[in-house]
Order: sequence, then structure tokens, then C-alpha cells
Amino acid sequence: MKRSGSSKAYFEKRIPSDLVGRMDGLKFVVPLSEDRRDDILVALKPGMRSIRFSLRTSHPSEIKKRQAAALSYFEDRFEEVRNSRPLTLTHRQATALAGKLYEGWAAGPDKVRTMVLEGERGNWKVSYRLDEAEDEELTREAAAAFRDRQGTDEAKRDLEGLSRIVDGLLLKDGFPLVSEETKTLVVPMFYRALVEGLEAGAKRAGGDYSPDPVASRFPKWERPQQDEAPRHKGPSAEVSLTGLVEGWWKEAKASGLTLSTYEGYQATFRRLSLFLGHDDASRVTPEDIVKYKDHRLATPDARTGRPITPKTFRGIDLSGMRSVFDWAVANLKISANPAKGVTVKAARQIKLRERDFTIEEATALLKSANEVLSVVSRPNRTQLACRWVPWLCAYSGARVGELVQLRKEDIRYDHGTNSWVMTITPEAGTVKGKEAREIPLHPHLLEMGFGKFVDATRDGFLFMDIKPGATARGVWRSKKNRLAEFARKIVTDPNVAPNHGWRHTFKTRGFEADIQEKVLDAICGHAPVTVGRAYGSVSLQTKVDAMKIFPRYVLGEGGAGGERDNGRTGQGGSGSGQAGTVGPR
Repeated sequence: MKRSGSSKAYFEKRIPSDLVGRMDGLKFVVPLSEDRRDDILVALKPGMRSIRFSLRTSHPSEIKKRQAAALSYFEDRFEEVRNSRPLTLTHRQATALAGKLYEGWAAGPDKVRTMVLEGERGNWKVSYRLDEAEDEELTREAAAAFRDRQGTDEAKRDLEGLSRIVDGLLLKDGFPLVSEETKTLVVPMFYRALVEGLEAGAKRAGGDYSPDPVASRFPKWERPQQDEAPRHKGPSAEVSLTGLVEGWWKEAKASGLTLSTYEGYQATFRRLSLFLGHDDASRVTPEDIVKYKDHRLATPDARTGRPITPKTFRGIDLSGMRSVFDWAVANLKISANPAKGVTVKAARQIKLRERDFTIEEATALLKSANEVLSVVSRPNRTQLACRWVPWLCAYSGARVGELVQLRKEDIRYDHGTNSWVMTITPEAGTVKGKEAREIPLHPHLLEMGFGKFVDATRDGFLFMDIKPGATARGVWRSKKNRLAEFARKIVTDPNVAPNHGWRHTFKTRGFEADIQEKVLDAICGHAPVTVGRAYGSVSLQTKVDAMKIFPRYVLGEGGAGGERDNGRTGQGGSGSGQAGTVGPR
């Protein structure tokens, strides 16, 4: 198959249904030809349903060879994942594996391919050497750089790279799954072997081939013997842990539960299966759940570097296990719920500040949003999201996910109220509560040119571009993450959420402008606190009137940016209403 706009062919293979979720996070180095420089790294992200990558050639005969090689490679990997359990190495085995890394780095000029450092930040660079000599000085500097920055932020990045090498080495020996205990043991050993290997390689580059005393400390690597699950004789999909989630979801989605709940429970059961080393739901005991709980509360998260909180475990992992296992018992899949009776006490969190932004944080974030497009001539969708979503949050109190999935057709002019309206609807994607709501656009947004941006955008999503092979759900999650990263660079206080803080801030500003709480709830999509407040609706006109008095943000010199948008302001004009200004607290 050919990619649009490219002469190169691409490989595409659906992940078997029984492996969907189980392969999330795995990385593979796919050999496309005999030349290892053609190898390609393929990372399977959560939620992926198919594997897709470029074959890096347009020659018909070569395309056939690479398609066949990639297909054979992944068929083998699928079988290995089906039948493998997470590998745990002994200390001796881990040391031997580190010796394989040392051997590669210590080979000196005779090694065709190695890794060196370059630049002030010490970035990794693959160096291919055929006839040229190894640069002794560069290699010594690389070894010194790695040794000196142990314990620094740069070292954390090094360890991530070494972790991927551990995966690659074990994958070649037929172990696609590696236990976290093994990773914790092996990666620091790899760091030491890397430094020692570079130092030994530098000696050889300088002509010193005397016996290597360091090499003798590594035992010989031998493929670990591991009891494998019987091929094709494990639990059926109906009684496997991962299969239980799928069965539960078939009923749960009909009752109105959201896709994000399913994804959270799916991740929980995938982690539980990896922790236990099997996927058989009938073998899970209450003791297993307690051990898993202790493991989750003590193991740092790969993304944040910190263990999850008891509150998070209770709200996601424990809630998911109780619900799915209850369904399994009710449907005669298992005899008892192993999570029943397991509890976790969540300590009351210390509150160090309010959850809304200070005026300094809000204005700094909005200024940064204004500056995003000033350095690019042809912005991509992520840059456009960073430009507009913070402002939309500030003037709507909407959730970031609700705004990321906005479509052009969700912005309309309402003649009855002489106002432009944004519709948050489940038709576009995930909306908490599954209820659509209309939010008038604040006049300030139109003055800054948001209407012109919408007019100039093609039909469909405003901030998402769904490329072939991608899913709207995956792109949606990615955009939310990019916006969180963008905001966190400016709002660095960990005690306030980088994007959700806008919902609290919107309510605070609304209270300061004497807007009724029920009206603010209707705009934000908050459920009524009491039955009494659920009586009576908030009309669109009431929300328009509220938005006219909602305080606008003034960013100082240069303002909040923006020309008056006469093309999208409607009869009321972009400056209609008594919009106030927000000053320092």
C-alpha cells in the first residue's frame, strides 16, 4: 500500500482481537532487510488496533520482500505474547545481560555501529563506521559525560533509553514481556556497563588492546529457562482477565457508561495480568488483589515518576476490579469476586492553595497562548489548539477534552439572541454526563479573531487532524496531553491542575461578577447540587446576558490581542455588553 503524498509503501497489520490491550506499550525493532540499518522501531501505543509503518522503499520487488519479512516477524511476536509470561531475571542473569551491552560498546573501531554523545546536552547519536577510525577523544568525552551526570535529570533520560535496550535484547531471545522488578534491577547495571564499555572502547580506539579486566566480571549470557503457558490451551477469552473486561463492556456501554471508563478498567486488568504473570481470572484470589494493591501503591508511575495515590487506586483500579468481577460472578464466569472486601484508606489530602488560577497564572497562560502563532507561518492543529483552547477555557469553563473535539459545525450564530454560540455535544466525542449544552461565545473571543479562524477552517474538527491509521480517540488523548504540557510549562505549581484549573477560575470570576450559580452550572455543565435546583431551565438568553457581564481578561501592554472580528460578531457587535476587566487580586 502507498501513503497519500508519498512514493514509499507502508506495512499495515491488524492486532489480533485476543491481543488488543495486551500489547500496549510494547516496542519492537523490525528487521526489514539483511542490512540492520533498515531496522525500524515500532512502538504500540495504548488504544492502537493496528500496526502501521513505512517500509522505506518504493521498489516493487523490495516492497514484497519487506512486507513478507515484517509479516513473519509480527506473527512470531503475536505468538510469543500469547504464550509468554513476564520474565524475571536473577541478579546473575541481569549482570550477564549487562555484559552484552558492555561487549558492544567496548569493541572499539572494529564495531560497525555504536552510540556516541554529541552536543552540549549530550544527545545520543548512532554512528556508523566502516573504514574510518573511532574518535578516541569523543568516546572518552562520552564516557565522562555519562559518569558525571549520574543522578541528574539528563540521567533519567539515559535510563529511559537503556530501558528500551533491555526490551530489545530480551525480545530477540523471545521474551516480549519483562517484569518491572527486572527493569528496576537491570537498568542501573546497564548504566554502569555503558560507562565502562565506552571507556574500554576509547582505549581500543587509541590502540590499547591489552586484556580487559572489566570484561571478566560479566558471566556468560544464557537464555533463561522459563515455564511457558501451554500454547493455545490457556483460559478462553470468556474467563481470561482481559476477556472479562470485554464481556463486561458489551453490557456496560448499553447502560450509558463512557468509553473512558472502559479504557480505565481495561488498563487496570492489563496491569493486573502482567503483575500476576497469567491471564486466568479463575486463579485470582483476594490475596492476589491485596498484593497488587501494595505493588501499585509502592511502584513509581512510568510517566510521573511517583506512585499513584490511594485515592486514585480506589477510584480507578479497585472500582474497576469490583465492577468487572461482580459482572463475572453474576454471569457465571467465576465463582467469587476476589476484590470484594479489599479496601484502601485514602488519607485526607493537604490543601495548600485554591484550585483556581491566580490572576498572574491566568494572564501568563493567556499571553503564552497569544504568542504561539507569532513564530510560525503555517501552524499545525496542535499549535492552533494551544492558541485558542486556553482562551475558550477561560471564557466557558468547559473541560479541555470537550474543547479539543470541537467541530466547525458546533459554532453557529443564533438570531434569537444575536449571539454566536458554541455547542458542546456528545456527537463530537466524550462529554461527561452525555448531555449537550450551548455556551455563548464571549465578545472578547470574537474581537481576537476566533470567528475568522473558524470560518477559515475546513469542515470537521477544529483542532484534530485524523490521519490514516490513527483513531479520533487516540488523537484526542494526544491533544489533551500536549495542552497539559503547554500549560504546565507556564503554571508550574503542582497544587493546581494545568488545564482543569480554568473550570474553577471561571466559577470564581463568575461569582465575582454576581452571576447566579445555577447559570454558571449550566454553562460549565455541572449537575445541580440539590433536587430543587434541578427544577427550571437556564435559557440561552440568560446565558448570553451572563456572558456579557463576565469579566474579560486584560493582559497589559499589547492587550489580549486581536483585531475586531466583524465577520462573526452578528448584530450585537463584538463589544456588546458591559464586560469588565480583571485586575490583580
